[in-house]
Amino acid sequence: MTEEILINFTPQETRVAVMQQGVVQELHIERTASRGLVGNVYLGRIVRILPGMQSAFVEIGLERTAFLHVADIWQPRDANGERTVERPIEKILAEGQSIVVQVVKDPIGTKGARLSTQISIAGRMLVYLPQEKHIGISQRIEAEAEREVLREKITRLVPEDEPGGFIVRTMAENATDQEFVTDIAYLRKTWADIRDKARVSGPPTLLYQELSLGQRVLRDFVNPETTRIYIDSRENFQKLMTFAEEYTPAVLPLLEHYLGQRPLFELHGVEEEIQKALARRVDLKSGGYLIIDQTEAMTTIDVNTGGFVGVRNFDDTIFKTNLEAAVTIARQLRLRNLGGIIIVDFIDMENEEHKKAVLDEFNKALARDHTRLTVNGFTQLGLVEMTRKRTRESLAHVLCEPCPTCGGRGEVKTARTVAYEILRELLREARQFNAREYRILAGPAVVDLFLDEESQALAMLSDFIGKPVSLQSEPSYSPEQYDIVLM
Repeated sequence: MTEEILINFTPQETRVAVMQQGVVQELHIERTASRGLVGNVYLGRIVRILPGMQSAFVEIGLERTAFLHVADIWQPRDANGERTVERPIEKILAEGQSIVVQVVKDPIGTKGARLSTQISIAGRMLVYLPQEKHIGISQRIEAEAEREVLREKITRLVPEDEPGGFIVRTMAENATDQEFVTDIAYLRKTWADIRDKARVSGPPTLLYQELSLGQRVLRDFVNPETTRIYIDSRENFQKLMTFAEEYTPAVLPLLEHYLGQRPLFELHGVEEEIQKALARRVDLKSGGYLIIDQTEAMTTIDVNTGGFVGVRNFDDTIFKTNLEAAVTIARQLRLRNLGGIIIVDFIDMENEEHKKAVLDEFNKALARDHTRLTVNGFTQLGLVEMTRKRTRESLAHVLCEPCPTCGGRGEVKTARTVAYEILRELLREARQFNAREYRILAGPAVVDLFLDEESQALAMLSDFIGKPVSLQSEPSYSPEQYDIVLM
């Protein structure tokens, strides 16, 4: 399936859309003010060790201290790859100690960045592991004969005095010896620069910054199906051309500067897709729809038939809706970058063959995903449980913030509920303070309710407390906001 990549540059942010047959499959957004940290290498300082959690907090110069677990601390290994000695974290690290660490997970929500002391530096064809004398092959290269050829080739090309190891990336299947040699030299030089900077710096210091989103597109996103990469900025087009000439020459013929009058994302319908990807409801072509809810712990996806009535019988209607939903859900996970635990509630199916077909279709659609995931079959409750590795914030968390009116609940109290709260508050105020008059300041909907349907309730309360109560409409107030002023 042919693929096009659109890159939209502005001084504030870079946006990337991966298109297949004219349909947006993936969205990536990087803002200049808040670039992702995964892959960055820092010289940090241990500020606190927690033996009970076998973890440490490390100051690396961010807003929150980062988190290092004992499992992510590199320790010497034997020939089988097993750790020679399992040591507790308090025996490995000490508070105040300087340490070179790499970010493996961005800060998400209230959690700080997650760190590892096992450094890995990604190149075009290879990933360099400076602490491991090991040659590995990407799991996506499945043919055993091809894996052995690549392993032998890298072993031959790596200098004999090299103490580190390499992992061959998927895109290296057809790479030439010269491309490997260039990548090895680049990665070794990068690591030498990191070590030199660490020797002369004090913590916290950024030693190495991962490539920008535009550069990562050329290094990581391009595959044999990619036919064109459109870039809508002349300056950045030139920068990426220079980068490609040095590091990814095979990508050079794909780069094209977009000169059209209409904005690139608008022309290909990406802006509309971004708006849809922020909505809770996703409509299916058949008339069914999905409801997607993100919570702190997990994401739930509910499938509904909606207005789809089918043509033969109810079982077929459900089956066709679920098949369409399976493909759409896989695309929405990529578009929204949803991670963690995901629960999919397909419409209940009695037919086991239908269940298997839907699950097969779901797995087939998920196979396009570059992010690691696991899918379990249908549970006894008819749910599909899955996990998708969470490495960065979801699209909604990047572009949105909790609603200041409802505080992220997605609902606000009705005007009647707020009106009754005001009546109770008025009674409390009257018992505590001896005011001459009480004035209610509230939103127009609440004031209109007091002037109409609840006018008798307000009059009764005024008689009960023996003081006049006046109303003042405040259009700037949110639906739940009100004040009671003592006159």
